[in-house]
Amino acid sequence: MPNQRQLAILVYLSDFGRDLEVSWDVPRAISLAGLAEHLGVVRSALHPPLKYLESEGLVSSRTAHVIGAPRRRKVYHLTDRGREKARDGSSQTRKSRGRSVGPAPYSITLHGRDEVVSSISSGLSKGSSYLLEGLPGIGKTSVASAVSQSLLDDGWLVRWATCQTDSDSSSIARMWLGGRAPSSKDAIVTRVDSKKTLLVLDEAQQSSDRLVAGVRELLEACSGTSAVILVVTRAPNPFPEISGFDSIRLEGLETTLARELLPEEMPDDEAIEVCEAMDGHPLGIKLWSPDDELPGSGAVQEYIESQVLRRLSQSGASSLDELSLSPLPLGVDEMLEPDGTEELDESAILRWAGSLVEPHHLVRNVRRASLVDGGAEEMHSKLAEMWSKRVGPRAKRMEAHHRLESGTEVEPTWIAESISEIVSEDSAAAAVVLQQAISANPEEELFELAVDIALERGEPTIASEYIDSMGDGPRKDLRSARLARAEGEWDRADELEASAISRLDPGDRVRAEISSLVRKYDDRLPGSDSGAIAQTLLSGADSVNLSDLDPEDRELASLVLDLLRHSLALESGNLGEASRTRDSIESRMGPEDPRLPALDLRSRLSAGAEAEEFLDEALEAARSHIGSTTDPFDKLRSMHMALEACSEPPKWLIDAHSDFDPGSLRDSLAPHRRAEAHWWYWRGVVSREERLSSWKEAIVRLRSTGCGQASRELTRRLSREL
Repeated sequence: MPNQRQLAILVYLSDFGRDLEVSWDVPRAISLAGLAEHLGVVRSALHPPLKYLESEGLVSSRTAHVIGAPRRRKVYHLTDRGREKARDGSSQTRKSRGRSVGPAPYSITLHGRDEVVSSISSGLSKGSSYLLEGLPGIGKTSVASAVSQSLLDDGWLVRWATCQTDSDSSSIARMWLGGRAPSSKDAIVTRVDSKKTLLVLDEAQQSSDRLVAGVRELLEACSGTSAVILVVTRAPNPFPEISGFDSIRLEGLETTLARELLPEEMPDDEAIEVCEAMDGHPLGIKLWSPDDELPGSGAVQEYIESQVLRRLSQSGASSLDELSLSPLPLGVDEMLEPDGTEELDESAILRWAGSLVEPHHLVRNVRRASLVDGGAEEMHSKLAEMWSKRVGPRAKRMEAHHRLESGTEVEPTWIAESISEIVSEDSAAAAVVLQQAISANPEEELFELAVDIALERGEPTIASEYIDSMGDGPRKDLRSARLARAEGEWDRADELEASAISRLDPGDRVRAEISSLVRKYDDRLPGSDSGAIAQTLLSGADSVNLSDLDPEDRELASLVLDLLRHSLALESGNLGEASRTRDSIESRMGPEDPRLPALDLRSRLSAGAEAEEFLDEALEAARSHIGSTTDPFDKLRSMHMALEACSEPPKWLIDAHSDFDPGSLRDSLAPHRRAEAHWWYWRGVVSREERLSSWKEAIVRLRSTGCGQASRELTRRLSREL
């Protein structure tokens, strides 16, 4: 009959299907490393029980390609007899009645933490929220996972998020909520506000200093809801004096309990000596090798530096250096020095999240500290060169980090160009890199860009700090106007904007005037009467002086103004003017331009909104156009035009709008940001159960894009709904 550890192996492996027995790619979870991590023991503790289970015909082994690993590894499968034994051993296992959302880690067998898990679980059940602090590698994530499992067993909903350097409140919400989550604090709070709900934020200290204030605001706001929160962070706590949380510090394991992490066959006196030397630190114990000299009690960091790192080969040390200097976890296939990752993994130095890998933070911190004294800048230069040969926002984000840390001068123009690419995928990453660049080179151009990104992200306090660092002039006043608009100071915003525009150079002045006209046109909710401002906008369009522009810019500016005139003519029912501007637009674009069908669709939908007999045909045209266009912005604008044209949208239109991913839009472009705000508005219209959170999100987004009139009107509508 299998003993307790052997039976634990059988029960764990029974969760994996028979299809893996012949699969080429298998998860790391069924390798020796995965088994050891799940069972919470050193890897050597599994050799005897696995050997016994194979000899008894309960487990089989083979070599296979482990996902994320550079080489084939031995993996383990249950035989039919092994599955029978596992069923016998797990018959008393309690089934979870709750549901988990987000990247929660695999549950593990936890040793020596029953009391703290029970205490935290009980407190959470009674409505308390906690900050769980402790040294890196002490077992905080494992405790949080066990607490989550305890509440899942009681039918709770657990929402899990894990921080990285670029994690902000928005990315945390996406992990907590899954799918298309709102980004504004008020909307997130509305979505998570439910009883028997646990919000977990793991590795909270990882979030960059640039983003941590927003994370703190989100946590404090969520602590006032019916949900409870468990924040897991390395000491020192990045949220000092945060309200609504009780603090718990996790210490090392008691010696007798830490003994369970080591091989059962190991003499007790030797095992206890190891546990005492590591002061019960679980990661220190798992990093221990019989050939190592033991440290003095509690000197785990010194042990890592003097023993764990010194026994690495040159290849292992090079891979560790690269991983330690990276701002984010890496795929092995992304690395400049991947050959040593196998050695690092065999030494239990690495932690995996899917196919991405990084060193355990305790090891990484020790290694980073040693690199500061020499070698770091040269390594950063090599990594920057490697990433420069790759394409995409992630590559540019990594290249920018390494260039800025390499000690070489980086031109502000290159930073600005890089930021424009990074922000297309992740505004939080762009904000972090930009702050890093400003710390090294506080140039005016970078402050302007930092203000723009902060305002686009809905961070008025941070935007204000950057504005204060700018030199006086119209460009500063334009951004002050945007800030005033975001804070609801509409009259002051208009005064600042008008004054700033009048003092700009001709080219910048024309661009600012046109941008202001387009924003004012967009500053209304769907269905609102634009007649009150139509004449003002037309007069403004006619007064824009294009004569100082070069021919190419003049042609583009004329096209934008004609597009505005066309929209205003359709809304006012002036078909003659609409036809004239349509011809002018075609002459500039060319008859084959793919943007023309959207103009014609708008005309048909406008006619359908006025005369019901034309509506069905117009909606069919919209359906065809939405299905055929590959431009996300065009697709969404067409959906919104169709929704606005009909009082009862057809099911296909509601489904298309629901399936649309607003993340496919470019947040660096103001029209795209306004279209995304309207997506949240329409989601609240067609989905009543999500109206409160959707409209709260739309209000914040409208305000951050300068649409104060629309945000105020939607606030009034939401108040009436409530």
